[in-house]
Amino acid sequence: MTTLDELFAGRAATIVPEAIGPTVAAELRARLAPRYARYELRDRGSYEIATNVDEPAVFAALGDLAHQVTGRTLAVFEARAVRLGPGDYLLAHHDRPDDDVPVELMLDLSPASVPGAEVHYRQRGKVYFRVASRPGSLSVVERGPTVTCNHTYVSQRHAGASVVRLIVRLRDAAHTANERSPQR
Repeated sequence: MTTLDELFAGRAATIVPEAIGPTVAAELRARLAPRYARYELRDRGSYEIATNVDEPAVFAALGDLAHQVTGRTLAVFEARAVRLGPGDYLLAHHDRPDDDVPVELMLDLSPASVPGAEVHYRQRGKVYFRVASRPGSLSVVERGPTVTCNHTYVSQRHAGASVVRLIVRLRDAAHTANERSPQR
């Protein structure tokens, strides 16, 4: 059950430029590279994905940034990386809505900016926040039951382009701890 405050409260949606440097981004890309698997259902998306990413030191630093933006004490509950090349995309209806208000961090690990390769956050179907391809930047978005996102089409004109995004989802630490506790 959601409250009116949860549905209509102001949500954080911001970009932290230069959250990481190019050397750290390259190291992360190298660690993720062998883990990708191709996902291709044309009505949902075409991209490569690495699931169950485990980078504790990176998560701790990103969690600190998320706390500074939101004022919330958060814990990671999901992490994945997506890699898009020319012709790839993720549609909004492929995204799953949340019952609560998690925070989504999206760290751009791309080796170079790719024009037009944006992430669109939508509330009730309307774009309210755009995240351009900017290597090293971090978007911090508080999501909710009416928020979805999509990754726009990477144009075939950008031969050799590679858009790499680490997506870390966090919930309030107390909520995450309760999920891990054994049921009695």
